[in-house]
Amino acid sequence: MRLRPLIALLAAATAVAAAGIAAPAAQAASSGSTRPKLRQVGYFTQWGIYGRNFHVKDLDTSGAAAKLTHINYAFANVSPEGLCFQSATPGESDAWADYQRTVPAEQSVDGVGDTWGEPLNGNFGQLLKLKQKHPNLKVMISIGGWTWSTYFSNAALPENRAAFVSSCIDIFLKGNLPILDGGSGGPGAAAGVFDGIDLDWEWPNWNGEPGNVIRPEDKVNFTGLVAEFRKQLDALGQSNAKKYELSAFLPANPAAMDAGFEGKKIFKYLDFATVQGYDFHGTWETVTNQQSALRRPAGSPDNPDFTLERTVKSWIERGAPRQKIVIGIPYYGQGWTGITAGGNGLFKPATGPAPATHQAGFEDYKALKTLGYPVYRDWQAGHAWLFNGTTFWTYDDPLVVLQKTLWSRSQGLGGVMVWSLDGDDSNATLTKTIHLGLS
Repeated sequence: MRLRPLIALLAAATAVAAAGIAAPAAQAASSGSTRPKLRQVGYFTQWGIYGRNFHVKDLDTSGAAAKLTHINYAFANVSPEGLCFQSATPGESDAWADYQRTVPAEQSVDGVGDTWGEPLNGNFGQLLKLKQKHPNLKVMISIGGWTWSTYFSNAALPENRAAFVSSCIDIFLKGNLPILDGGSGGPGAAAGVFDGIDLDWEWPNWNGEPGNVIRPEDKVNFTGLVAEFRKQLDALGQSNAKKYELSAFLPANPAAMDAGFEGKKIFKYLDFATVQGYDFHGTWETVTNQQSALRRPAGSPDNPDFTLERTVKSWIERGAPRQKIVIGIPYYGQGWTGITAGGNGLFKPATGPAPATHQAGFEDYKALKTLGYPVYRDWQAGHAWLFNGTTFWTYDDPLVVLQKTLWSRSQGLGGVMVWSLDGDDSNATLTKTIHLGLS
């Protein structure tokens, strides 16, 4: 019985968010509330302009840009020598998408197309235009990610880290882009695009993608690295009267936390950290499960299980200030097929990943919402899933997103992050729902 008022509130608030109408709470907050503004962070993927046909302009036309406080641009790479760099080498960097591509008028934020060889084209040029239209929006360059964390360990070594930080600041904050193939770039070409650095090392002293360099001293070296970033960012800010922010993406696994991070120490230097709130389970397993539950579901085969609540609690126990924790929410689902055990599909054997648009077992919210499968919910655990008798998708819909957002506020946390913005629908329903919950 106690859940009924919450369900009614969530349903009503979600309808308001989807319609793009300001809720009374949001109006009150904008008219004099002194509560600190919470962060609403979204990752924009460099490669989204290709198969997903998702462009910076879509953040404006959907209404997402007006709701976000931060965009994290994913990703910049780290060289074997431990430096930030830009190149046109496939698999190593994508200068074409970043700043060379001539964006046509119909894909441009301001309706003006690019000309080949201008100092700043591509996604970077569009992000600058987006910031001009939304002056309160901050854009961070995110370094690493699952694929490009290979040489982070080299960069964090005491003898390398100052040069690494300097190279990242030079390219992305000072905007000194190399001129490649006679295209865009040059001294100061990208100045003003980025307002800070997001470190996405997956993971210090812990297995990530095969081939990653790992050292036992990664843990202490990560602390040294964030300290060096803080030092150089503050020095740059003093020279131009600007505040540059520093954030990091942190894991959900307590074992990875202990192996790679000095919890209390790193938060001395970070403005905030986004914590993993997804990929708790997935199609690397043969049994259906939740990938992003708020709490452990009843009947879960794992105890303890990976959950958002456990992740946040684990970081707080390790010294993270609540107000600097920004929880992660997925704009995609994990899916299995070949399920014959009946019931609601949860915790059932499957034969493999479910068919999907771009990658088997992985589908955007905007596609999942159109499947028409029955929706199942566990309000107590805070997760939802789709199941049609054979195929199962664990995902976050607007009701789950709002439930998590309201929970983050109730815990005194610092906001919400999403991976990734291209998974939302054309009306930015999930992004607007988060904004409603944070307002």
